[in-house]
Formats: sequence, structure tokens, C-alpha cells
Amino acid sequence: MSFERTHYCGTLRAEDIGKEATVCGWVHRRRDHGGVIFIDLRDRTGLVQIVFNPEVVLPDQFTQAEKLRNEFVIRVRGMVRGRLLGMENPNLSTGAIEIYATTLEVLNEAKTPPFALDAHTGVDEALRLKYRYLDLRRLEMQETLALRHRVAKLVRDFLDARGFWEIETPMLTKSTPEGARDFLVPSRVQPGEFYALPQSPQLFKQLLMMAGIDRYFQIARCFRDEDLRADRQPEFTQLDIEMAFVDRDDIMNIIEELVAFLFQEVVGEEVKLPLRRLSYTEAMERFGSDKPDTRFGLEIQDVSEVVQDTNFRVFSDTVRSGGHVRGINVEGAGDKFARREIDELGERASAYGSKGLLWLIVTEEGGRGGITKFFTAEELSRLVLAMQAKPGDLLIFVADKAKVCADVLGRLRLFLGEKMGLIDHDTWGLLWVVDWPLFEYSETEGRWEAAHHPFTAPLPEDVELLTKAPEKVRAQAYDLVLNGTEVGGGSIRIHRREVQERMFAALGLTSEEAQSKFGFFLDAFDYGTPPHGGIAWGFDRLIMLLAKKNSLRDVIAFPKTASAQDLMTGAPSVAIDGQLRELHIRLTPEAEKKVKVPSTAKKDQ
Repeated sequence: MSFERTHYCGTLRAEDIGKEATVCGWVHRRRDHGGVIFIDLRDRTGLVQIVFNPEVVLPDQFTQAEKLRNEFVIRVRGMVRGRLLGMENPNLSTGAIEIYATTLEVLNEAKTPPFALDAHTGVDEALRLKYRYLDLRRLEMQETLALRHRVAKLVRDFLDARGFWEIETPMLTKSTPEGARDFLVPSRVQPGEFYALPQSPQLFKQLLMMAGIDRYFQIARCFRDEDLRADRQPEFTQLDIEMAFVDRDDIMNIIEELVAFLFQEVVGEEVKLPLRRLSYTEAMERFGSDKPDTRFGLEIQDVSEVVQDTNFRVFSDTVRSGGHVRGINVEGAGDKFARREIDELGERASAYGSKGLLWLIVTEEGGRGGITKFFTAEELSRLVLAMQAKPGDLLIFVADKAKVCADVLGRLRLFLGEKMGLIDHDTWGLLWVVDWPLFEYSETEGRWEAAHHPFTAPLPEDVELLTKAPEKVRAQAYDLVLNGTEVGGGSIRIHRREVQERMFAALGLTSEEAQSKFGFFLDAFDYGTPPHGGIAWGFDRLIMLLAKKNSLRDVIAFPKTASAQDLMTGAPSVAIDGQLRELHIRLTPEAEKKVKVPSTAKKDQ
């Protein structure tokens, strides 16, 4: 028997009534109602109900239908009919019709899946990842992958229409210090030498600008050997864009157009342009984050000047020693929160790095609880006024260095926003964070590091400060933020060799080290480099937010776990001795103890 598919399951509608249809897919659900068998057949477009009526289908076909089980792969031919009045299913796009089967072919039988495919609630994620090919059959996952495909196509169409060329850059390249650890690939033909998988196409896209390409983009695979969390993967995808002969506004304007285009096409939302811009300093002071979630209030207030002369020495001594006192007015929480909930905030503050959380509840008389007793009535009145508080509000404070205040209160702000239901998850908080510092100081390394990457251009007026006062240098950098998540980061790049060399020197690289690591790149500056800049979007993160998922693993077809393992294939795995010898690699005794040598390895010994 041989017949072709005429329709996808989820595409049939009332206007198809009276047509003969052939559909293929997986048995999603089987029901036996008084001798008539009903099958929900599933493919990537949705479900359609198949009816096996013994008065319509041949006896041997009906016998096969009785044996059908979930996930059997079948092909069915039959007549599309309207469902009986009152039997329609408004929750299904095909709920007005059903197919009365005349022919059934079982293409493949299936074992009972290890978990139900109609939902993943309550299913351990490790089990889902082990059987990812089953997990991907769920309509929810297929809709997400369809969204990912559509966004990629829209991006390509948009950029193509504006003169951008899509150009691939190498996967096997030179290891360069750009922040995270590289994944190294040993060279078989060059013993003892290694390629690195790219953390990003950063150098290559700049070289393309030097090559006169003018406008480039790529939906690029990138690799970083770093500690993982819900929004990180060892291999990920980014939308990479670079333009020549531009300034910061040129790039931000075209990206805003792309953002508005995607939101209109994908979620049907109109984005008002230009997008809001916050300076890095303002974002940190008001929201405690360089990627602020602006969908709700609870903004941070600086009350250092108000409390610097009070008798409460925790506050006054902190300010005199160069620190800050900052707080949040948690409106109405003084009347709503139990003492244990306030104590929980203190525990969180300590876990976030604070020496403690200081608090008081505003009352008609002034205040109660917490640190109230340490203030005079006049001091308390000034503090309440500065915090714009009213009776029933809970005021929480952190007294420490500016960075600690921002980090602790910023994280508490997000926790409180969720706890109190202040975040409208049906809105979109889009903005730019601009005027970044060029450097940030690493306490662990004891030196200055690039806040973005070492190819970011400083503001022209700050170039002379590169080695004299790196903490004062501002970058021509910009981050695109959506709902408290950084989805894109970019900058105007350095396009003069002497400035790039000074940048490397500020990062602690000697001229010899810079030449060794970046010689090919520095040499390119000598042949005429145009001013240029660009941006990279975290493509996986963008899809995660548009699909309203909580983890990157829900928008990547075959992701890794938090320990960078592929539970389905078993990667990473042990290499056999023959492979290691070809690559001139020998395991350390410690590594040999940890791995179990596969049986094939013994044959090579």
C-alpha cells in the first residue's frame, strides 16, 4: 500500500468538510467509545481527531486500530466530516471537524514513552533531556522551535533589505584572551598546538570592516567554557552585526528599527521609538543593575546626605568613610509583611553580600521596629521624607560601598517585585544602557579588565586617561535590555593601532604579549581601518524572552545541562588511547583515575 500525505494534521478546517484527506503522525491519545475508536493524531502543526467506525473502515483495518497505542506512527486516509452539534472542541484549531478513516497503515510501533508528551509539568528535566527527541515532539517545544526559525528568517530579511551581507567566520581559530575560557581543539598535524573555538566572531567581524565589507551580519555559533546557569550554555547562538563609517547613534537607530520590526511581526506589539536610554551610572543608582527591569517601581534611593550627621553610627560612619546609605521604600509592606518575612529579607541581603539589612516601618507617629530607636523624631522625619514614604511603608537600607549597595538592593528589588506581584509579565521593558565605564577592577585578579571587551573604543576625550586613570575612562558602549535581561551588547570599536596598543597596555599586556596574541589583528590596523562598530544579540536569550520561557534549555533543540553534559548522547565522553596518541595527548594520572577507559581503548594499547 502506498499513498501520499495531502494535509498536515493541524491545518484542516470546516471548509475542508467533504474532502478526502491523508494525514501522517503520531498517536497522541486513543479512546474506545462503545465500539468506535477515536484517535488524536499529532504532527508539528497540531492535533486532528480520527474516527475508526466499524461500519466505515474494513474489518482488518479496524482490528489494527484496536491495537494502536500512544506514539505509534501511522498514516490515515479518510473523509473530513463536521463534528456533531455540541461535540465541537473550541480548544483545538481542528475542533470543528474529524476524519472518518477508511484506510490505516501502521508505519512504526512504539514503546510506552518514559513520560507523557502532552505536558512536562512534574517531569524531571534530566529525564526530558535524556529523551530529548521525545521531549521535542511536544507541541509546546515545536512551537518554540518554529518561533526561533521565524525570528531568524525575519532578521535575515530585515538586514538583507538594508544592505547587510551574511558572512561565515571560522570555527577553528586562534586562542585570544577575551574573558571566558576557550574550548581548545588539538591539532593532529601540528603536534602540541591547538585551535580555539570562537567565543564570538569579534576579531573577524572587525577584520571584515577592514576588508571593506561595510555591512556584515551572522547568526553565529559561539563557545565559552564557563560556569553555567539558566541563561548560559557552553555553546550558544548570537546575532552578530557590524557596520563601517558609523557612530553610536547610527547603530542604535538601525537596531531599534529591527527591534520594532520583530515585535510587530512576532508578538503583534508596537514599540515606541526611540527607546529609552539610561546611563550606566543612573541604572546602577536607581535599579542596582546594569540591566534594569523597568516594568515596576521600587527604585533605590540614596540617603547618604540625609543620615551622614545622625547619631546612628552605622550610617554616619559609613558615609564618612566614603561609603553610601541607600534604601528602598517597599510601599505597603509594613502593614502586610510578618516579622519573619522581614527577617527573610535580611537573610537574603546577607547571602547577596551585605553585612546586614537595616529597616523600619513608617507609622503616623514616625516609625516602629528595626532601627527606629536610633533616630530623633526630627532625623526620622527627614529620612521618611527623603524616602517619599507614608504610614504602612517598609523602608529597607544597606550601608556599604556603592557596588555592594547596588548589588544587594538590586537583587532584593527583583525578589520583592516577584513576591509582591508588581511585575506585569504581559508588558515589555525595552531600553538602552549607555555610557559604560571602559574598565572594571577585578579583585581576584588584582588588575583592570575590559568591562565589555578589549576592542571597545573609549570616548575621544578620555583616551589620555587609559593608563593614567583607567577608572575614569568612559566607553562608547551600549547594551540593549529587555525585561531585566541583557539581550544585546555593542560598541564603537578602536580603529587606530596606537589606541589599541594603549588599551592592551592598560589591561596589563606587554607589547610582546600583545603582538603574540593579537599580532595579526594589530598588523591589519596599518593598512587603513575605517571607523566601525556593531552589536551582538544573545539570540537564544531573545527567543527565551519572546517565548516567555525561564531557561535557555527550553529554546535550544539539544542543550547541555548545568554541568555542560549532553544527557542524550553522553557527551563529553572518554577518548580511546588511539585517538589521544594521534593528537599527541597524554592524560594526567588524576584524570586517568576519574575516567573509565572504554573497551575499545584496550585494543589500541
